[in-house]
Amino acid sequence: MARAILTQDRLDTAIEPKIGGYHAETVAEVQAAVAANRIVVVGMRGNPHVKWARKALDAAGLPFRYMEYGSYTSQWHRRLALKMWSGWPTFPMVFVDGVLIGGNSDLKKKLSESAL
Repeated sequence: MARAILTQDRLDTAIEPKIGGYHAETVAEVQAAVAANRIVVVGMRGNPHVKWARKALDAAGLPFRYMEYGSYTSQWHRRLALKMWSGWPTFPMVFVDGVLIGGNSDLKKKLSESAL
């Protein structure tokens, strides 16, 4: 993986629970959805890229689970936990068969290649 992450030996033991527990229920909720559904779109209200991804899946006739976490000004802590967990910096986060494939443009590329 190209993204650098601090290793365990570079974290003070006093902060480990904060890192591991930061909105853990949100991460667990998404993990459960990804395990139970072929396609999951994680997004936020008001983001046009999320809307476009959902429309593309609908147009392709592919069923998916949509999970929404607030808008630009609400629930950003929960979205931050998902970004920290996944390493993906933007929304939507699109998972197919348990794998994060990226966002809206990545989904559209896969759809155009008939790779879903």
